[in-house]
Amino acid sequence: MTVVDIDTQYGPARAHLRPADEAVGSLILGHGAGGGVAARDLVAATEAALSERFTVALVEQPYRVAGRRSPAPAGQLDAAWVAVVEHLAGVGLVGQPLIAGGRSAGARVACRTVTETGASALLCLAFPLHPPGRPEKSRQAELDAVRVPVLVVQGGRDPFGVPPPGRSRRVVTVAANHSLSTDLAAVKAAVRNWLAERAAPGAAATRTAAPPAR
Repeated sequence: MTVVDIDTQYGPARAHLRPADEAVGSLILGHGAGGGVAARDLVAATEAALSERFTVALVEQPYRVAGRRSPAPAGQLDAAWVAVVEHLAGVGLVGQPLIAGGRSAGARVACRTVTETGASALLCLAFPLHPPGRPEKSRQAELDAVRVPVLVVQGGRDPFGVPPPGRSRRVVTVAANHSLSTDLAAVKAAVRNWLAERAAPGAAATRTAAPPAR
């Protein structure tokens, strides 16, 4: 693993890089609001991606690098994330196709910035559809605004809700809560199968043709 500190306008971020042998693409993932890149579902997704020959970058936001647990405002998170992705791509540390994503709050950041990062697809682990017990505070619009293929891996018992599938959005539910940690084998299988599709010849041309699965 290689660790790279990257300057952003809100302080240094940090990328933990796991290069794949004969890489066919790259996966860049962010962490949840109060957690870090050692979250078990992020580790499972990393293992799945490496098995499909995707280089992986796990990104720590500047507030985490500075030792704070309380997340920065959304605008700062988004700007720092874009800066990190642009830096990694610009210096050749990650290649195409580039898939972005993250767990929980990190998934929201990836959705909001998909146009700026130029990601060809998104992987959302435990997307927080709404605050627990507050379905009227839905964040569905952040998912619906994404126009590239999306895989959402969600715990069936997640108090933050379960997003519906869509035309280019696949939702896989696993036997877990918001942490996804009680069914990591299912998380790995879902990520591995979806990434294999993304790497297949002609994936870009057919990516919206398949019906959504759940």
